[in-house]
Amino acid sequence: MHNILNKFNKLGYSIIPTPIHKLENLSKFFGANIYCKRDDMTGFAFGGNKTRKLDYLVAEAVNQKADTLVCVGANQSNFCRIASAFGAACNLDVHLVLGGKKPAVSTGNLMLDYLFGAKITHIDSEDWDVWENEAIRVSEELRKKGKKVYWMPIGGSTPTGALGYVECMSEIMDYSRRNKIHFESIFHPTGSAGTQAGLIVGKKLFGYEGEITGIAVTKNEEQLKSEVLTLSRETAHMLEIDFQEDKIIVDDNFIGKCYGAHTRKAEDAIKLFARKEGILLDYVYSGKAASGMLDHIRKKHFPKNSNVLFLHTGGNIQLFN
Repeated sequence: MHNILNKFNKLGYSIIPTPIHKLENLSKFFGANIYCKRDDMTGFAFGGNKTRKLDYLVAEAVNQKADTLVCVGANQSNFCRIASAFGAACNLDVHLVLGGKKPAVSTGNLMLDYLFGAKITHIDSEDWDVWENEAIRVSEELRKKGKKVYWMPIGGSTPTGALGYVECMSEIMDYSRRNKIHFESIFHPTGSAGTQAGLIVGKKLFGYEGEITGIAVTKNEEQLKSEVLTLSRETAHMLEIDFQEDKIIVDDNFIGKCYGAHTRKAEDAIKLFARKEGILLDYVYSGKAASGMLDHIRKKHFPKNSNVLFLHTGGNIQLFN
């Protein structure tokens, strides 16, 4: 971990650094050097990118003497699943506000939320603002009952949460230096801005000279670029580093009809990763990001023999929903 991050408390539940390896079969199939950063292997509570964020977020909650976490997400939220596990491990109550109609049978992430002991409020709405307003209301009710609440927005996308992906960029740069491999572009799913903002601040901090391409899974390009830029500035300010407006790349051509909708391109990417590499992706996040990356490669957006890195953010449990 880079020295600049040492001043921030961190729990260390994530098993990091996660490996990077070349996807030999896909590389041959597409005629490009495709590598994968396996953040689906962070370990805790089935892993994924949210463990990195929650290592910092829950450490901050503990430092503030909180006894209750309040989190927001969809019914199959990866973030809420892992937050519930952190609460169990740290002896904190967890209250989840989940958007979408309450299902008759709890599967996937939702089943695990209950297993970890989270208390759940379901909101029959697809509007993220409605979810967060309800979470604020729940937080206030709990405070009135004497609870010390630590509230987290969707995806844990705050400057503290983004530190997890500043650290991830440090790992990527360490790998590049050790192996003398430069990645022309890093592809990842971008939804609530935290992963991309952390990578962008890490790019500035550690001198990465390639592109960071966020494949949108939630909102349009304009909205996400604005949110990523704002969070990047806030994270850089917290780290006390100079941050000028950076080039933020978001491609919103792979969302489908809406957040969470299945797309044919994601299905094709999921099958390719499974059958060529034995790697599992999901339909909401990593499958769409992979489909975007492969589309960019097909259209030859990179010089010949370029090295491209796919950041696998996890979410595989969605396959069982």
